[in-house]
Amino acid sequence: MAKTAFFQCKEAEQHDTGYGHVEAPARMVAIQHAMEAAQLKPDVLLKKSPARLEDLARCHTQDHIGLVQRYCTSGEDFHDPDTVMGAGSWDAALLSAGGAIEAARAVHAGEADNAFVAMRPPGHHAERNRVMGFCLFNNVAIAARWLRAEAGLNRIAILDWDVHHGNGTQHITYNDDSIYYISIHEHPLYPGTGHPSERGKNDTNLNITMGAGMGPEQWLTAIKDKVLPEFEQFDPDILFISCGFDAHRMDPLANQRLESETFGEMTRLVRPVANGKIVSLLEGGYNLQALGESAAHHFHALQKS
Repeated sequence: MAKTAFFQCKEAEQHDTGYGHVEAPARMVAIQHAMEAAQLKPDVLLKKSPARLEDLARCHTQDHIGLVQRYCTSGEDFHDPDTVMGAGSWDAALLSAGGAIEAARAVHAGEADNAFVAMRPPGHHAERNRVMGFCLFNNVAIAARWLRAEAGLNRIAILDWDVHHGNGTQHITYNDDSIYYISIHEHPLYPGTGHPSERGKNDTNLNITMGAGMGPEQWLTAIKDKVLPEFEQFDPDILFISCGFDAHRMDPLANQRLESETFGEMTRLVRPVANGKIVSLLEGGYNLQALGESAAHHFHALQKS
């Protein structure tokens, strides 16, 4: 059995996106209930540790950080109804990014073999100078850059299997040769980015597109035939997963046909990458039943050797 760390905290539920918004506090409850129902218990509970402003600044401009802080704390309405900021959003965003950093630190230090951070707001759409797509700060990029700055890691892999392209992560890491970003996503679909021709300065950016209606066989084959050979050649020190569950067949925002168990199968496929040093960060997943079941399968696959 692998030693699997977990992080979630109540502040994530204080990020209030409003009535009817799909990226809702109920997502946290759905994951909690599904893990309890499956009798899954973390081996390590990670402590609350909010990201520092200097951590955010490795990936975001000062103007961006200031804008998020202003709208979270002033009560002003932000113009984007998708990407909501309110009184509880600043603490939640700092703890979401900070949870990613703490998980990366724990895995790198050997305190855990891998980790799952089930926090919100998600992050992979947040660009260096722009909030969008429910995302305020780019949690995975922030944690990756923290490992570079604080731990000296030079080869960091990010696999993004959220059904929407992680435009923000690509925007931040595109010409950073120490980070290899691979995204599997439905195309065409929001945000409309992520063409396979976009390879980065030294081929450390790879977009794998899926047409509507693709199922488990196509996604698992993409990981076996495209993702794993690239990461084997890159030889990363650690693997981050931008772990969206919205390629599920029940998800309301996409058109893929994955089952809950598929996310466990995908997790088992990538377990050998970076000698199993994996940090998984929650991104999308908006059908509550599918989200909970998929997260439980994912966590079980991380934990089971």
